[in-house]
Amino acid sequence: MQVFTCPFCGPRDETEFHFAAEAGKKRPIPAEAVTDDEWADYLYMNSAPRGAAREVWLHVTCGEFFLMMRNTVTREVAEITPLRGRTG
Repeated sequence: MQVFTCPFCGPRDETEFHFAAEAGKKRPIPAEAVTDDEWADYLYMNSAPRGAAREVWLHVTCGEFFLMMRNTVTREVAEITPLRGRTG
């Protein structure tokens, strides 16, 4: 079992977290203007990098989102940044 550190609650078991999105992935706007194939690509086609990854995660227990930089091969977490109060 892996332990992630929530920037709001501290170290917690990985079962308390859910992957939310690739960091920087832009939602197609306006949604009404995109095709079904473009929308499906946005929802389901992730880059799944081997190695360094920037991801948005949700700590389900406290309901907060944060940015996690981690290595998908070694499972090492390099940095965790809270997203509360950030814009852009």
